[in-house]
Amino acid sequence: MIVKEILEGFKQVWARGKKGLVRKYRCTDGAKKGRTVAKPSTCATAVSQKKSVTLAKTRRTKGASQEVKRSKTMHRPTSKRVRSANKRLKIKPRKRK
Repeated sequence: MIVKEILEGFKQVWARGKKGLVRKYRCTDGAKKGRTVAKPSTCATAVSQKKSVTLAKTRRTKGASQEVKRSKTMHRPTSKRVRSANKRLKIKPRKRK
């Protein structure tokens, strides 16, 4: 982990975009902790309550169909590249003798 990541409240990740892999940021603290956003400045903004309620309703009504769609989407080549790219970002500690 880098000191900048602790101070800033975000870390860089890769995500699916229109033309393959896209660099995005995952918020590490604040109201949007855990979300993947396009700009790191978005992590500090407030959560819109209207959008939050609307999404909760949508998930309640279409949860099953979203699950089927996700199962098809996550097997695409771009999704597999995203997974492997994000694995490479993790720093593995070296074994010491």
